[in-house]
Amino acid sequence: MKKLAVLLALTCALSGATQAMAKDISFSSPLTQKQFRDLTREAGAAISYKNIAPAEPLGISGFDVGAELSAIDISNSSYWNAAYRGDSPSFLVIPKLRARKGLPMGIDVGAMYSYVPDSNIKLWGIEVSKAILEGTAATPALGVRATYSRLSGVNDLDLQTAGIDASISKGLLIMTPYAGVGGVWVNSEAKGRLKALAPGLDTEDVFQPRVFGGIKFSPLPLLGVTAEVEYQERLIYSLKAGLSF
Repeated sequence: MKKLAVLLALTCALSGATQAMAKDISFSSPLTQKQFRDLTREAGAAISYKNIAPAEPLGISGFDVGAELSAIDISNSSYWNAAYRGDSPSFLVIPKLRARKGLPMGIDVGAMYSYVPDSNIKLWGIEVSKAILEGTAATPALGVRATYSRLSGVNDLDLQTAGIDASISKGLLIMTPYAGVGGVWVNSEAKGRLKALAPGLDTEDVFQPRVFGGIKFSPLPLLGVTAEVEYQERLIYSLKAGLSF
């Protein structure tokens, strides 16, 4: 119960950290096709399903639930200013709740949901991963993963991503460093006000590579804290606190 209380407190803290920066995405000026493509790439990077976990599987009885916070620098971008009615924040900060369940044969499945308080930004996603090597005390774990995520709540933009990646990790006492590479396909379509402001905007379909690395700390039984840095168009910083059992 104490660990659950800690997790709930962290979830509230993450939500509070984003509340001061929360703003609706609602376009006030048109975009060129290039600006829309650039926005698609960076928004896709922001909402794509993050890794935030070592490569080893949870096991058939394993379950992981946690609170996560991701932040991407969106400063000095005319298209983000247009998306935020001329007053975009320096960072797009997204809190999330995540859960992952172990299945037989080294397979894990997971889901995430996010709502940025006091804004129209919501998103959800799913993942499935397979351990190629489950890892031992002497050998690393190697896994592959497929993901899907979708933005909801923003009437001016239809945005979704699909990704695939591979990662490697090796436990060292209470630490488990990991690294991985992959790619993300992003699809976007102008809707609502943006479509009215720029009726000529075409749908964008882009592919972008991603690389990431992180480390999971397990200072107490069942409790883990994971920090990760990803590069996908821009640097993305993520932090997760979770319970595994």
